[in-house]
Amino acid sequence: MRLGVLIGIMSITLSLNAQQIAVLKYGGGGDWYSNPTALPNLARFCNQQIDTAIDAKTETVSPGSIDLFNFPFVHMTGHGNVFFTSEEAENMRNYLLSGGFLHIDDNYGMDQYLRKELVKIFPDKELKELPGDHPIFSYKYKFPEGLPKIHEHDSGRPQAFGIIHEGRLVLLYTFESDLGDGWENPEIHNDPEEVRLKALRMGANIVKYAFEN
Repeated sequence: MRLGVLIGIMSITLSLNAQQIAVLKYGGGGDWYSNPTALPNLARFCNQQIDTAIDAKTETVSPGSIDLFNFPFVHMTGHGNVFFTSEEAENMRNYLLSGGFLHIDDNYGMDQYLRKELVKIFPDKELKELPGDHPIFSYKYKFPEGLPKIHEHDSGRPQAFGIIHEGRLVLLYTFESDLGDGWENPEIHNDPEEVRLKALRMGANIVKYAFEN
């Protein structure tokens, strides 16, 4: 086993106790920093509703950094271009295979750039749509129709795609949903409370799955 992977396993194991989450600061020019209030609000909701103890102060981590292994849950979002170097892709692959979890939420506009970069991370694995009976849709809160629709954009059907390794979902890509917008402060998008609650509950399902699998 490579030293980096071994260190990653040890670090992720420690972080499961600390319950820390982070935003991925990727290259390519896309606005990785969008939705700044989203993760802090999700952390507070999870702490109140599903008995987590997540630090509401969101950390930032780069895909090529060894610090990636400090977080059992990493969130990625944006509207534009995404680019991973070969070294970053290898580091992220090692992170995910070592027990890490990456949630990518398309904030509208990153899909065409993202998909080609994911091939760098997992050239031998296919990004597939998750069926409605996948555990992530019922891990704490029930979503019998699958991923909720938070913002309309092109009025497309919300879809949840994933990459699975040895039976574990290691990467979740939520598309045409905009969960992160629903996690933001209510005055930013003026979403009805019931819509925000759907987004936060789905987010809690994702966090709980990431921490326990």
